[in-house]
Amino acid sequence: MPKKIIGLLVLAVMIAIVVIGAVKNNMADSDALDGMAIGSDVDFLPTEEGLAKGEKAPDFLLTTLDGEEVKLSDYQGKKVLLNFWATWCPPCRAEMPHMQTYYDEQATDENVVILAVNLTTEDKGLGKIEDFVEEFGLEFPIPMDENGDVGALYQAVSIPTSYAIDTEGRIQNKVVGPMDETMMEQLIQELE
Repeated sequence: MPKKIIGLLVLAVMIAIVVIGAVKNNMADSDALDGMAIGSDVDFLPTEEGLAKGEKAPDFLLTTLDGEEVKLSDYQGKKVLLNFWATWCPPCRAEMPHMQTYYDEQATDENVVILAVNLTTEDKGLGKIEDFVEEFGLEFPIPMDENGDVGALYQAVSIPTSYAIDTEGRIQNKVVGPMDETMMEQLIQELE
């Protein structure tokens, strides 16, 4: 009889752990957007690559999920929202619907480009990435960082990480954590 009681207690504890974990993940997803402010707790770390505010954003050439080449410098003259993400990242999942809504409603009207760079070396395979893009109906370019070089260059250690780049190709802001449409609008309005 005591073995059955111990077994039931162990089972109850395991169920409680799973339930608490699920609740915490749901709370983290919903609270993640509420707790972020533009530039919050983010310092630009000056490097020779040019990640300090006001410096020219380092150029890169990547191929998108659709097979098209994307070079950052080709977008000079436009406002660029450069985002780094992965499919397994809960804050990235929370952010993507907002990014798509912003893209649908305003990006094309305001001379804004969204480049959502998938950290492919950190992700779970091409199939998962394609499923993610389809699930959220993402229509903006998804450059694939297959070697991890661009994510490393842009110090995308915590994701999502986003940079607001002005029409001269200079970094004006960095956000670590998820954004919503209001934050994106504010970031873009602050660009020249």
